[in-house]
Amino acid sequence: MTSRVLSQLRSLEAESIHIIREVVAEMERPVLLFSGGKDSIVMLHLAAKAFAPARIPFPIMHVDTGLNFQTVLDCRDRWVDRLGIQLVVASVQDAIDRGLVAEEPNGSRNRIQTPVLLEAMEKNGFDAAFGGGRRDEEKARAKERVFSFRDDFGQWDPKNQRPEIWSIYNGRVHQGESIRVFPLSNWTELDIWAYIAAEDIDIPDLYLAAEREVVDRGGMLFAVNEFTPLKEGETSEKRSVRYRTVGDANLTAAVASDAATLHDIVEEIAAVRVTERGATRGDDKVSEAAMEDRKREGYF
Repeated sequence: MTSRVLSQLRSLEAESIHIIREVVAEMERPVLLFSGGKDSIVMLHLAAKAFAPARIPFPIMHVDTGLNFQTVLDCRDRWVDRLGIQLVVASVQDAIDRGLVAEEPNGSRNRIQTPVLLEAMEKNGFDAAFGGGRRDEEKARAKERVFSFRDDFGQWDPKNQRPEIWSIYNGRVHQGESIRVFPLSNWTELDIWAYIAAEDIDIPDLYLAAEREVVDRGGMLFAVNEFTPLKEGETSEKRSVRYRTVGDANLTAAVASDAATLHDIVEEIAAVRVTERGATRGDDKVSEAAMEDRKREGYF
């Protein structure tokens, strides 16, 4: 007798595709938030599968901080060209120039992304936004539903969430309200990499180990580049490193690694015990509740 049991990856894939199709069926104008990182790339790949052979029936939006790794922007543009989809760019630098937001003293643009995102959502009339967050990443994301309701200020209340019994999702919103949708909620970092390897998905080369010039700052290895130049008294060294997550170049650290292939990455991630955000994101070390505070303000 032939078994009809889905593998772990195919079960996750089917769940995510169901969620993506449900959003398109329920909501009027969804958008996919795309950073060029591994999670948003997998989410976009799943969206392409969900509607093949037709095109994806919604645009993607990149909240561009102006501090991106160039290889990530190049990968983003390859995906846009390959799929023939509309790209909406919400520029943080433009918002700074217009006076909508002000640069923070610590150089981080993470918190000031939120007003830029909310303005772009309102301007384009988006009532649902797909995000690549996973529950295994961080405590605040572990609290979030698949359909995460946001009020007319874009804010999230972790104590006021809608039940999702039997995977029934409630996308009802009033004027000005919206839903953030997380199709990858039940995936782990290992699942993401196993799926990327199985599907041979195009990713930025930063994720693969290579000899790179880095500087050690408090135990975190930052690549020396235009956004993170050496400070007085610092010295750099060449080390074999890769990135587990991709954020702003001035805040995202690399990890020492020899994993130069997708198969190597899968083996490496199977053995680690620290999440990618905990290991490499300087912006999450501001406080224990840094991510939850940003999400309450409207962050994705």
